[in-house]
Amino acid sequence: MNLPNKITLSRICLIPVFAVLFCLDGVLPYNFLIAGIVFSIAACTDFLDGYIARKRHLVTNLGKFLDPIADKVLVSTALILLLAIPTVFETQYLAGWGLLCAGICTAIILGRELIISGFRMVAAERKIVLAADIYGKLKTVTQDVALAVLIIDSSFVDIAAGQIAAVIGFVLLAISTLLAVLSGINYILGNRKVLKEGA
Repeated sequence: MNLPNKITLSRICLIPVFAVLFCLDGVLPYNFLIAGIVFSIAACTDFLDGYIARKRHLVTNLGKFLDPIADKVLVSTALILLLAIPTVFETQYLAGWGLLCAGICTAIILGRELIISGFRMVAAERKIVLAADIYGKLKTVTQDVALAVLIIDSSFVDIAAGQIAAVIGFVLLAISTLLAVLSGINYILGNRKVLKEGA
């Protein structure tokens, strides 16, 4: 197993660690802060393994299989946990509508990932290579930053700075949701040959 794949596996191993830390609210002081740091490290490995794989020509079928799964499980876990313990969405400026909107953003983001995953499966069967676009890359960066801010800020929602950070994280989540929609549409329209019969 090469280095990029080992890094991808480390990201997968960090997901349950992140989930457990997040759920230790009231048991472990600043658990959200620690969980946010673990999430951030895991998210950074996404860029690291891809960079090394391309730079050293170490792209493998295992890596192509594991990398997107690791990314989706990490993001999905973070979104679901934030909704399960919605401390950051119930702050002064977001109370009443923050949790509802966060739920809608989560549904859109997860729905988009399912649709694109199915699209890629069809493309793979037809041996069509699909390249990521700029919207998808921006979506990933914005999404990871938004989630890191929201997770870490869950430890500081009782102070004024934490209230403001919650709004910033929420706005970034909304932006990443918009980018998810745009990138999904652009991805499918730009590769619509995948869905053509006999293509």
